[in-house]
Amino acid sequence: MKIKEVIVVEGRDDTTKIQQSVDADTIETNGSAINQEILGQIKHAKQKRGIIIFTDPDYPGERIRHIIDQEVPGCKHAFLTPNTARAKHPDNKSLGIEHASREAIQRALEDVYELTEVESSDIKKEDLIKHGLIGGPKASTYRNRLGELLQIGHTNGKQLLKRLTVFQISKAQFEHAVRQLQQEENHDA
Repeated sequence: MKIKEVIVVEGRDDTTKIQQSVDADTIETNGSAINQEILGQIKHAKQKRGIIIFTDPDYPGERIRHIIDQEVPGCKHAFLTPNTARAKHPDNKSLGIEHASREAIQRALEDVYELTEVESSDIKKEDLIKHGLIGGPKASTYRNRLGELLQIGHTNGKQLLKRLTVFQISKAQFEHAVRQLQQEENHDA
């Protein structure tokens, strides 16, 4: 079962726990370091698929939720109680999605997500190699500019294909952006 919306979480451990519990894509805010680039990705994902904000039940998590809600109104919200998000080890006092059980995460999400199938992208790794986005001498520069053109943010080579799928970038949109990238490159040469 795939969740249509993209789930916004605070960090990598949260993404891991979400993906162990449900089939979903995530955007990580990098904790309190949420910036305009990440907010731009969230806005773009909301337009394409919808957003579920799922942050930790503590002050920093609520602060991040508030920032996103102000910048990107109309997002859905999923919540865990502090008891369901508390670390199980008695010496560890931290709260977070990464400590919640699979069942607690599923319950928190069950009333807010849509059960529609996300279309897979026609874009393949070979397309990325062909256009110099992976393995080429200017691959990093090209990926950064492509990320700007498609509003999907900066990625490394491994992340790019996943990001194109998360944001439902069609092959036509991808090829149009690559042509624009090539025109800019030729113009600067």
